[in-house]
Amino acid sequence: MAGVELRQLRYFVAVAEELNFGRAAERLLIAGPSLSQQIKVLERDLGVSLFDRDRRSVSLTPAGAALLPHTRDLLERADDLQRRAGRLSGAERVRLGYVNWLPADLVARTPAVVQLHIDAWIAPSHTQAARVADGSLDLAVCWVRTEDLEQHGLQARLIGADRLYAVATGDDTGDVLARDTDVLLDDDTTSWSSWNLYAEQLARDTGARAVHISDGGITGSAFFDHVRRSGRPVINSPKGQSAQLPPDLVQRPVRGPEVYWPWFLVWRGSEARPAVRAVVDALCDGVGDLGIDAPGAWRPDSGAQRQ
Repeated sequence: MAGVELRQLRYFVAVAEELNFGRAAERLLIAGPSLSQQIKVLERDLGVSLFDRDRRSVSLTPAGAALLPHTRDLLERADDLQRRAGRLSGAERVRLGYVNWLPADLVARTPAVVQLHIDAWIAPSHTQAARVADGSLDLAVCWVRTEDLEQHGLQARLIGADRLYAVATGDDTGDVLARDTDVLLDDDTTSWSSWNLYAEQLARDTGARAVHISDGGITGSAFFDHVRRSGRPVINSPKGQSAQLPPDLVQRPVRGPEVYWPWFLVWRGSEARPAVRAVVDALCDGVGDLGIDAPGAWRPDSGAQRQ
């Protein structure tokens, strides 16, 4: 056990919960081959096989199933140790969840009196907002609608924005009008609820063509396959912003309007802890509108505060 790292144990839990290496890698924000390699290293160090794998499925072995609850308990005790250490150091612990984007200067902007813990569970926006509401997180960086804030008793402030682009076949890298693009909606509403709501509003407001899919192809190689079949540029999701494009596809700026995905910092409206409010102020003050309210820009409706 000497070589086992907490990070690898978190990877094991993520794969066990997803039973899919691709989804687990997206959730953990690491490359799929790296995740697979880390699981192999963990299996070697533990001396047991944790998963049965084939081309179609992933399942827990009897050893993996037996070790999973103990691993979760160990990780919870490690988190508790961090909380206790934070109290001894005089810093108050604030737990932050996110989808796939965080400010580049997050650590530098965090107040010194706060021990900011970045939660390892990478989940969609609607899930992160619900976790703040139920108290399992103090803050989350996600996209929320006005009705989500009202339903869950949350408040939010703008913290960042991604300008989305289109991915297309061919050699044309020039601008494309939003109405000449496709936007994908996935039938898996558990995983893609927030994106689907965003995409539906985008299609209504701009004339982009909504295309329903059922294979999780909002991101990854399946997304690229949809682009190849479409014959039209396809709007890329914020989870695919940094993905390297295959050589047969190109990136095209979207105009008429420019399309933005806003990121908000979300907290409970009843939050009374000064440390949480201090993090909100430190991360959001001076952010501005990031171009999302400029002429020729489009963003979804939301009730988040600017300042």
